[in-house]
Amino acid sequence: MALAAEAAEVLEHFQWLKEEESKSLPPKKLSEVREELADVLIYLVRLADKLGIELLSAASDKIALNARRYPIESARGNHRKYTELQD
Repeated sequence: MALAAEAAEVLEHFQWLKEEESKSLPPKKLSEVREELADVLIYLVRLADKLGIELLSAASDKIALNARRYPIESARGNHRKYTELQD
């Protein structure tokens, strides 16, 4: 639950910003986002440690799975879920 709360605190900084504004945060806001991202990372690493999950390996596996689920030729430029791409 703490991980979700911290992630929400990150999102609060971007909630009402346009994409361009999100890319060029003022120094104070960027510092605040940095701290919130660190909180998210700490909770995520702690959870993975408690569950015995090696995060870099899990991320690599997930990237490979997504590459199979979302082949570039059928997934690029649309928002459909992988189960809908073959239709």
